[in-house]
Amino acid sequence: MTELSIGQLSANCNVKVPTIRYYEQIGLLPEPPRTHSNQRRYTEQHRQRLAFIRHSRELGFPLDSIRELLEMSDHPDQSCKTVDTIARRNLDEVKHRIRRLNALKRELSRMIEGCAGGQVGDCKIIGILADASHEKCLTDRH
Repeated sequence: MTELSIGQLSANCNVKVPTIRYYEQIGLLPEPPRTHSNQRRYTEQHRQRLAFIRHSRELGFPLDSIRELLEMSDHPDQSCKTVDTIARRNLDEVKHRIRRLNALKRELSRMIEGCAGGQVGDCKIIGILADASHEKCLTDRH
């Protein structure tokens, strides 16, 4: 693969140009060499690393975890125990988010089922949303 401009890399990996620049700024993606006209030129290694970052983000890994995973992948002779720990930590967070989303789904369904139409002044949904104490909610945390 020949060197890519930032626009070509963006299109190839389906990552926006400002995001690529941000990943460079925070050190997830190494700064590429530049041409004599100061244009960034990305290599296959940049493309692979950006694809890794994008895939990791799609799976919900936070940037700090991605940084750790990239450091681990740069040293392939190490044990993958730390990688396993990072993945398990992310899985636990995903499970937590699913529980929270299911609670939100139940609460919203209950609110909608309680709505009888009619006037906004009598709307159960508005009444529940206006209740800052959450006394009308199924739970106080959502």
